[in-house]
Amino acid sequence: MNENKPGYTILIVDDGPENILLLERILSKEYRVISTTHGEEAQFLARKNRPDLIILDVLMPGMDGYQICAHLKSDPETQGIPVIFITAMDQDADEEAGLSLGAVDYLTKPIRSGIARLRIRNQLELKRHRDLLAQLSSQDGLTGIANRRHFDQAIEQEWRRSVRGKNLLSVALIDVDHFKQYNDGYGHQSGDSCLKSLAKAFSKTLDRSTDLVARYGGEEFVCLLADTDLQGALKVGEALRANVESLDIPHDFSPTSPRVTVSIGVATIAPTKTEVPPDSAQLLGIADSCLYKAKQNGRNRVIGKMAQEGAPTRQSPT
Repeated sequence: MNENKPGYTILIVDDGPENILLLERILSKEYRVISTTHGEEAQFLARKNRPDLIILDVLMPGMDGYQICAHLKSDPETQGIPVIFITAMDQDADEEAGLSLGAVDYLTKPIRSGIARLRIRNQLELKRHRDLLAQLSSQDGLTGIANRRHFDQAIEQEWRRSVRGKNLLSVALIDVDHFKQYNDGYGHQSGDSCLKSLAKAFSKTLDRSTDLVARYGGEEFVCLLADTDLQGALKVGEALRANVESLDIPHDFSPTSPRVTVSIGVATIAPTKTEVPPDSAQLLGIADSCLYKAKQNGRNRVIGKMAQEGAPTRQSPT
């Protein structure tokens, strides 16, 4: 089995089964291949499987390739997937039409296996480099977890998913208690080591692939909890708090505890269509308010609130 096969997924969209079979013969030894003969299903498969490349026939009944491409490029979840058109049309105007919609290349029929294989390989290599750059730009340099830029992008995507699925969305803002005193007392190198340990503990606590932990800035972290109600988010927050305490990192300069602790503010909201584009500032503002209350009430605790509802819900450490 070629080592590339588990690494790349290609979606083929063509109303001709014979064309799909030909492309599968060319590609299936190197890559995971999925296919459909229907344009509407192509959008569903692209969202579900997140392929690394889409090979798209231009002339299709119902929704043609240009329309499918336009839909894919307008969807934040699929707009970054490169599209190669395949067509029997070889006029410059046809190629310009596809490229203007965001396609990265063209294959003309009849398909030449050698040329197709090389062009597809080139586009996948370009995507690999783009993904690597994106990863580096979205990763916190110190802790290795997501940075604020990545979080901002992720909460926008999850907000839109929550609107479509009518799901709740929660966040947890985490602040390291008396971290300035920790840095002043132990030195910045020890402070950096402490933040790395906390980031690792947070990542291990979040066990769902849809959850995200990011460094929000300085000694502040944030967790994005998709499809999670307030009680569920409070439970996660308490697990985060307890896991930090169990690290037993000494903090002789803290008036709260002889070890490093965190305070956490949790907020939950039900995003609606009227709030698109996402107004995540409201959600984060509520979480920040709850974090402030957690600090006021003695730190090393979790306080949460449902957006546009009554008094905050408090969950104290056990």
